[in-house]
Amino acid sequence: MSENKILFNTGSLDSLSQEIGKLASIEDSKLKLTPDNADSGLAKLVLTLVELIRKLVEKQAMRRVDGGSLTDDEIERLGETLMKLEMKMEELKKHFNLTDRDLNINLGPLGDLM
Repeated sequence: MSENKILFNTGSLDSLSQEIGKLASIEDSKLKLTPDNADSGLAKLVLTLVELIRKLVEKQAMRRVDGGSLTDDEIERLGETLMKLEMKMEELKKHFNLTDRDLNINLGPLGDLM
């Protein structure tokens, strides 16, 4: 008699593989603070929040540009500000050895932050 048993099967092996991949990526994206990595963990959390706010501001700015409520000078300043903020974020991510994926913290049942 075989020791290998299938206890529950709801789909193909491909779908099972995808679900396992999702679980692995969820585990990788959780914020893990320990005494040894407190500074980098805090940097990850702060940069994640800054990146979230930057993206929200960028979306709002695009809505205002598309809506025609900004002057050409305001659009120019806004674009320059967003570009400088993005460059600073890249610099900080490099300094703390973080990637965009690192900043996408998993919020459990709520899903990924970004």
